[in-house]
Amino acid sequence: MNIEAFRDYCLAKKGVTEELPFGPDALVFKVMGKMFALSALDRLPPQVNLKCDPDRAILLREEHDGSIIPGYHMNKVHWNTVMLNEVPPQLITELIDHSYELVVSKLTKKLKSELDNL
Repeated sequence: MNIEAFRDYCLAKKGVTEELPFGPDALVFKVMGKMFALSALDRLPPQVNLKCDPDRAILLREEHDGSIIPGYHMNKVHWNTVMLNEVPPQLITELIDHSYELVVSKLTKKLKSELDNL
């Protein structure tokens, strides 16, 4: 998956916005103001950070040694860095969905209601 396909998939999700809060090379995707994905645009090979259940994060890192690693500049328990060119696109979309759903599950009732009404 290339970075454009990654961006398009993230933006197609309900309630998602993109921002550059850390400078012009760090594209952040948020759902209802909460970050679920981050891409360092200047990193080669292309890679993204995605939120992940801690137990699943460990399994993914073991199964995809070197292609999925602890989150770069992130909480290493809850975030993974995924090499876009080294992981099958179907797994990347599944991991985007997982990250998005984790963040949505932690939203306040008010924000969940706003998201439902979008």
